[in-house]
Amino acid sequence: MSTLYMPLFRACTTSRSLTQLHGRLIVTGLHKAPQPSTKLIESYAKMGSLETSRIVFDSFPEPDSFMLGVLIKNHVWNCCFHEAISLYDAMLSQIPQMSDYIFPSVLRACSAIGDLGIGQKLHGKIIITGFASDPIVETSLLNMYGELGCTLYAQKLFDGMSVRDVVSWSSIVSCHVRNGQPCEGLEVLRGMVKEGVGIDSVTLLSAADACGELRLCGLAKSVHAYMLRKSIQSDGALGNSLIAMYGKCGDMGSAEAIFRYAVNRSTCTWTAMISGFNQNGCYREALGVFAEMQQSTVEPNEVTLMSVLCACARSCWLREGKAVHGFLIRNDLKECDASSDILRSALVDLYASCRRLRDCHRVFDTSQDRNVISWNMLISGYTREGMCGEALVLFMEMTIKGILPDSFTLGSVIAACGDVGFSQTGRQVHCHVIKAGYSENEFVQNSLIDMYSKSGLLGSAYATFEEIQDKGVVAWTSMMCGFSQNGKSDEAIALFDEMFSHSLEMSEVTYLSAIQACSNIGFLEKGKWIHHKLIVFGVTRDDMYINTALTDMYAKCGDLRMAQRVFERMEEKSVISWSAMISGYGMHGHIDAATSLFTEMVDSGISPNDVIFMNILSACSHAGYVNEGKSYFKAMFGFGLQPKTEHFACLVDLLSRAGDLEGAYEIISSMPFHVDASIWGSVINGCRIHQRTDIIRTIQENLVNLHTGDAGYYTLLANVHAERGEWRESRAVRSKMHSVGLKKVHGYSMIEMG
Repeated sequence: MSTLYMPLFRACTTSRSLTQLHGRLIVTGLHKAPQPSTKLIESYAKMGSLETSRIVFDSFPEPDSFMLGVLIKNHVWNCCFHEAISLYDAMLSQIPQMSDYIFPSVLRACSAIGDLGIGQKLHGKIIITGFASDPIVETSLLNMYGELGCTLYAQKLFDGMSVRDVVSWSSIVSCHVRNGQPCEGLEVLRGMVKEGVGIDSVTLLSAADACGELRLCGLAKSVHAYMLRKSIQSDGALGNSLIAMYGKCGDMGSAEAIFRYAVNRSTCTWTAMISGFNQNGCYREALGVFAEMQQSTVEPNEVTLMSVLCACARSCWLREGKAVHGFLIRNDLKECDASSDILRSALVDLYASCRRLRDCHRVFDTSQDRNVISWNMLISGYTREGMCGEALVLFMEMTIKGILPDSFTLGSVIAACGDVGFSQTGRQVHCHVIKAGYSENEFVQNSLIDMYSKSGLLGSAYATFEEIQDKGVVAWTSMMCGFSQNGKSDEAIALFDEMFSHSLEMSEVTYLSAIQACSNIGFLEKGKWIHHKLIVFGVTRDDMYINTALTDMYAKCGDLRMAQRVFERMEEKSVISWSAMISGYGMHGHIDAATSLFTEMVDSGISPNDVIFMNILSACSHAGYVNEGKSYFKAMFGFGLQPKTEHFACLVDLLSRAGDLEGAYEIISSMPFHVDASIWGSVINGCRIHQRTDIIRTIQENLVNLHTGDAGYYTLLANVHAERGEWRESRAVRSKMHSVGLKKVHGYSMIEMG
């Protein structure tokens, strides 16, 4: 008779109608029958009333294991995982005969709360009760170990299964891929194909994820082709997975084709497409897809908006980023609230990347719960802008508030210490790195090498480099740059040779560092050898940076013709490329060629920077082109450039060499900032060449009170006094030089031995 009431449960769509049916069961006494009571438990749970479900269960005289299983399953469905496990523990002694129906739900609860210990105890109970060979229970165990990251346990369990169906195969493939083992996942997939097990859409989801992570474009296309052959629909989760897979493989054409073919585009579909464009540096296309999404009826979620903000940040598109920020505020969507951790961090990153630190701080300060990601974005923003002192203050504030820094924080802070030369602070942060357990983190290690190198502590930099067990290309390159920056270019080349002899991976930056080292010491033959290797490897064809470095290297090493050939063959030239060639002409005395190239550069639409003007002024100074030098100096203002100390020094040197010492002194008097020893040195040298002792008497007071660390200045001034027979003054200058700990630097020349 109790079965007659079962269709009535399906008709109960409200809690009121279900309560009325419950009352009827009590009146008829059927509430004591297992089947109606079990259905009551399930129905109340589906309507969100777990408490009533529990009352029905507790009031039943002798609940069986199936009834308990239904109650536990409904707790899991309502995300009450701890309560589900407590219910299982409480009823363990009261229900002597457990059924296999209970265990999958309890195992799901264990994986949800991340408790491996309870899961393993439950596994023991399953073995004792004899359900270890049940296919559903085995698959549930497999899923639990996979979700808890225990791939070894999961694989061992899978290997011992007597019957492996498509669900168990799919579970173990997913287990490996989800836990960062895509190669192992694909290997299991090959075994699945070999045993003739049919691949379903769930398995293909994992296969697509694995191909994307490994960027195996060929295999990715094979997975897609298999779907088409088997007529497996690519809409929904599988279609989104395919878009993400092609995006990671760099094949945005295929990703967009699937996206356009999709009939029902969900939020995940749009987000996958935007993320794919982001990953491939196609930020404008990513914003285009978002604009198209806004025309549809699909609402963006937190991940969508984070991806869009990321596109704006990487491209420094402030206006578009502000528009997205406004979208967040206007829509006031609960799931897209700007106070969310992810979106707040993305906004901080946006404004930091666009150099709007005030706006960046405003977003940061208004948040109540500042996480480590937000702190990282702000600290790295200040470091990028050269405001390293402020970055270090933020780091101290962060630690005072008890927020533990991660590897990215420490890397940014170490970089800030290197940029401002705070070696002592850098050492303290290094100690913190060791205590926090980040001493083997690659990003932190590379930052330490860079910091010590910039601080001139090559010993500490090399010690850090030597401690790295598995040195990557960034570590090698950072150490090479450190040697070059500190005048140890021969050691930098030795490191490059060691990398090459061990067939280690090299990046474009590695080659750039090696070429720069050759430039520093005039090692032409080595530079030619590196150039040859670059041609063989096909690197120089379109690489503007390497071609610019080669131009500079050949010019500095004396092979101006080769420098000119490299420069002329460049398809794209930056202002630095033009600067390198102009500088090369200047240092070789080809002043007319330098000025002609300057004119050609301006005519091509490229505005010169202060470095180019420095090079052209230096060339004019050495060639005695006084009128041209004055003209170029005045031209700086026409390009919106303010002359720096170096430009004034070149102009003063030009006039002093030409004998116009009154004009040089006039320029010095008009300078808007402090006149250093290098500029006075140019005047003194001019006075010496042209025997203008009257000018030296005029500037005597300026020379006496001048303090500098340049021994050449003191030597020049002492020699001028000696030539005039002023031995006492000459001795006084040399005495002052020794009192400040300076010694005359002996001149030397270098030749390259065949």
